[in-house]
Amino acid sequence: MVNVTRSLAEFVVNTKAGDVPDNVVHEAKRSLLHWIGCAIGGSHERSVDCAVAAIKPFCGPPQASALGRSERLDVLHAAFINGVSTDILSFSDTHPETLIHPTGVIGPVLFALAETKRTSGRDLLHALILGFEVASRVSLAIYPWHYNRGWHITGTAGAFGAAAAAGKLLGLDETRLTCALGIAATEAAGLRGMFGSMCKSFHSGRAAENGLLAAFLAREGFTSVEDGIGGPRCFAHVLGESPDLDRVSRDLGESYEITRNTYKAFPCGVVIHPVIDACLRLRQAPGFSVSAIDAVKIRANPLVIELTGRKAPMTTLEGKLSVYHCAAAALIAGRLGEQECKPEIITRADIVALRSKVRVQVDQAIREDEAYVTLCMPDGRKLREHVEHAIGTAERPMSDAEIETKFKGLCEPYLPPATIQRLIDRCWGITDVADAGSLARLGSAG
Repeated sequence: MVNVTRSLAEFVVNTKAGDVPDNVVHEAKRSLLHWIGCAIGGSHERSVDCAVAAIKPFCGPPQASALGRSERLDVLHAAFINGVSTDILSFSDTHPETLIHPTGVIGPVLFALAETKRTSGRDLLHALILGFEVASRVSLAIYPWHYNRGWHITGTAGAFGAAAAAGKLLGLDETRLTCALGIAATEAAGLRGMFGSMCKSFHSGRAAENGLLAAFLAREGFTSVEDGIGGPRCFAHVLGESPDLDRVSRDLGESYEITRNTYKAFPCGVVIHPVIDACLRLRQAPGFSVSAIDAVKIRANPLVIELTGRKAPMTTLEGKLSVYHCAAAALIAGRLGEQECKPEIITRADIVALRSKVRVQVDQAIREDEAYVTLCMPDGRKLREHVEHAIGTAERPMSDAEIETKFKGLCEPYLPPATIQRLIDRCWGITDVADAGSLARLGSAG
């Protein structure tokens, strides 16, 4: 029987930056830039303020930056806070086959380490690629049962990506990295029942911190079982049903999951994106009038209701996970950005009125990135739109320029324009940066 944990450790330890194709490197640069923007954009949300206030009395020496903020924290808590910041706007990157948000867990670990251990940009990007591969492949082995059972896969499998990336930068050998992945296996947690609360972003922060701690423990000789991922009564068999462990090692080193990474065009649950996309298109249809809508009928994948079926959201976090609110807000505002998810918009009378007219029918035959939306008018007319693939998916990817635009919009409230442009330039040129920690310092508001 293959020891999948050991095979992943061998892959991470033995793969060199020069082994990775150019298209993989470019996608990693896109992922890095996108992640930094998400972390800075979420850095002043109330969840982050609460988390910083809670941990500050217990922090060690100020070693690493909190992106978008002035605080400097010890390395473990910096990884935690930057992980929370990344997820809070529901704007993270998404591995579409498993719905994990890998870079939002791995990026915080790499930046924390890069400020405490001088690291080249080339090495940092390489560790990101390898960590992304580990997190995604473990996710593939247990998805969809794991997710359907109620586990938040970013909080569980994300810890493996963080441990692998940290282990690469720390120079762990195969034995110690196998132990680090085993330690991450027993740390893994995160419940989908927490969605709509601050705990969802807590999962990303804790997975980052857990993975980094696992690597530190393993470096000092802390041990685990031989196969913490695939062994009996270990991660894949306990948190998955009939896991497909072959997905972990199949074509390992030949194909890279990061090339399948996707980036959200809207700051909300990714399964709502095709619905929003359809609503925005319908606004351009001849005869469209918000005031004349009798009903909004949606046909979509069952996950839309399972994940975003909140009919009467009251808070920003709830609104971002409500297909009813997002459809109504997109039809009225002609966009779906952070502003449309503010509590004063979520509870506005015209939004609430249109939200009550939204009906959702689930259909297993419809893909997760697909939706049908029909607007029913009083005179019997029906305006229909079918989105086969939402914007931001692999089939309709965001361009480099669109990612830059998103990055600027997320960073503008917290950083001066010149600094934002320097961050963009440095991300695209990361493989030539001698000190990757400079990006973290640039991204802080200190």
